[in-house]
Parts: sequence; C-alpha cells; structure tokens
Amino acid sequence: MEIYGLSPYHEGVSLHGVLRLGLLLLALAASGATIKLYLTDGTYHLVREYKVQEDRVRYYSIERGDWEELPLSLVDLKRTEEETRQWEVKLEEEAKVVSEEDRVEREQREEAARVPVEPGVYLIEGKELRQMPQAESKVVTSKKRSVLKVITPVPVVSGKATVELDGAQSKQAIETDRPEFYIRLAAEERFGLVRLKPKSESRVVETWSIVPVTNEILDERDEVEILRQQVGEGLYKIWPKAPLKPGEYAVVEFTEGKGNVQVWDFSFGRQ
Repeated sequence: MEIYGLSPYHEGVSLHGVLRLGLLLLALAASGATIKLYLTDGTYHLVREYKVQEDRVRYYSIERGDWEELPLSLVDLKRTEEETRQWEVKLEEEAKVVSEEDRVEREQREEAARVPVEPGVYLIEGKELRQMPQAESKVVTSKKRSVLKVITPVPVVSGKATVELDGAQSKQAIETDRPEFYIRLAAEERFGLVRLKPKSESRVVETWSIVPVTNEILDERDEVEILRQQVGEGLYKIWPKAPLKPGEYAVVEFTEGKGNVQVWDFSFGRQ
C-alpha cells in the first residue's frame, strides 16, 4: 500500500527554516494547495492524502472531512501523481532556498563574531585578521589662505586645502590586488576606498574647496569602486570591484562636506 501526500519535512533545514517552510505550507494550503485526485472524466476531488489498495483508491476528502473510496478504474492516477510531484518539487526548491539563506545568515553571524568590537578597519588575511593602524592626517592650506584666515575669521574668498599623510609610502604593505577589509563604524558614516595622490614627501587623501562665508567644504577624492556587504550592525565587508593597480591607497570613513575624515592607509605593489 502506498500513501501519497505533501510532507513538510526536509533534511538540512534549521528550526528557523522549518518555521519559515511551515509558513509557506500554510500559505499554500490557504491558496488551495491540496492534492487534486483526478478522475477519468476530468473532474477531481480535493484530498489531503490517498492510498491505492488493489482495485480501489481510498482518500481523505477535504470537502467532507472523512475517508472515502473510489474504484481505481475511475481515477486518473497518472495526472494525479504528476501534479503531486510538481508540488513536491516546488516545496523541495523552497526548502533549498531556506536552507541556503540559513547557511548565509549563519556564516554572516560567525563573521561578525570574529571581528573585534572596537571601531576600525581590519584586513582579512585568510582566516586571520590584521588590525590596520589609523593614519595621522593633516590639513594643508596655501600660505595665502593661512594669512587670510589670520586677518579675518570668516574668509571672503574661496580657498583650497588638502588632507595629507606624511611620507611618500605607507608603512602598511599589502600583497594582493583584491584586498578584503572589515570596517566597523563608531557612528553612521560614509566610507570607501580611495587612491592617494603623490605630492613631494606626502600623499593627498582628498582636496577641499572651502566656500566663503558659509565655510562649506566641497571635498574631492579619487574613489575606487568597491563591493560591500553588511555582516552586522555597523559592520561591513568591503573589497575593490577590480584588481588594484600598484600605488598608494586608503580606506576612509568620512562625513560629506564636514571636513571629518579618518584614514587607514596601505601600499600595493611598491618596490
């Protein structure tokens, strides 16, 4: 004797996943996702399950809430079994999706747990993390701009300034052209990866154009296109979309237009 029905149990699904799958089954049931026991005349009975017993088919009728029987010769088993298989395939596919989503969520939780709680930038080196030291940056203005600032606290003409790091090269060398970082934010800020511009014995992180009277800062930086993935509250994983070219770079956290920037610099491909 064979019993046919839709089973809610699937291997490899977590308790959370089973609950989600249970909701799916309830939704399917609410939309009429019961078995259709087709008859040879093209009509059907809505059933919860059915059993083939020699020359008869015993089924549980959804409409009447009881077990009933029909001669096997009146039942279109082929059509019934095909549609039942289609529903089972749909549920199996959903179970796989739930299982995969659970796996991704679990991995993200494990990732977030291994990153220190202190705000900052962490370089991923295989299974190890290296905390990147925050660079000491400074704002450099032209002599004219400095004099104007001394004469009047509110500048009457626009001015230029640069955010720079001392030294032609970073002390932090990275060997891979697709480095991956975690950045844990202390507050909700913008962040990214920038290429630094060489300038004598320093490196320029960004250039400021200061608007007169309002002191509004228009900042410009050579941003590298990145991919990002949030793996926790205020915690992101970032990496360049394309391989880096040899040069000087930095992970930056900043407030647009406020002159607030934090810098974690590194070199790639330096001789």
